[in-house]
Amino acid sequence: MKFFVDTADVKEIRELNEIGLLDGVTTNPSLIMKSGRSIKEVTKEICDIVEGPVSAEVTALDFEGMMKEADILSKIADNICIKVPLTFDGLKACKAITGDGRKVNVTLCFSANQALLAAKAGATFISPFIGRLDDLAIDGMELIADIRTIYNNYGFQTEILAASIRTVNHVREAALIGADVATVPPATLKALVKHTLTDKGIEAFMADWAKTGQSIA
Repeated sequence: MKFFVDTADVKEIRELNEIGLLDGVTTNPSLIMKSGRSIKEVTKEICDIVEGPVSAEVTALDFEGMMKEADILSKIADNICIKVPLTFDGLKACKAITGDGRKVNVTLCFSANQALLAAKAGATFISPFIGRLDDLAIDGMELIADIRTIYNNYGFQTEILAASIRTVNHVREAALIGADVATVPPATLKALVKHTLTDKGIEAFMADWAKTGQSIA
């Protein structure tokens, strides 16, 4: 499974990229707001750091507006992936943009039917939101599983990008189901390395090493 990081924090992106953990980045208007920077400026810097796709989201809600913004965002860098909402106009824009050979991430997916339409419209990525479904007492992982089955049934090439991930268990379950990508906050990605038995093992090894009175250096 590929890992994208869901942030516009350049420092976090650079750190994770340097150790080879990143396959891409996703941003949205809320993350751009938190960065406190111009969308063009911060997106260009992210694209310069990461080789993989960087999702930049349109803010227009009509087809013409989406296409205009998509053209502007596409000029920032070659690895820009245009992010559009899962609406009828969003699907129209998806079809037109991918028809030009550009990547599209269709976001805010909450049903298998929506995911089916996005694949038919040629989406590069579909972003089902796990955490927001869980907030409504709906199992977000069931949606990932349903989309995986549908895409496998018909050979759709659209990649499932598990989004709105809140916990390390979300990552594990998405990987077991067969999501192609997980986009996670930096803190969640870093938390994947943690395990209490690892910490206890290190503590025991260090205690024993101290008793030897030795130094490797």
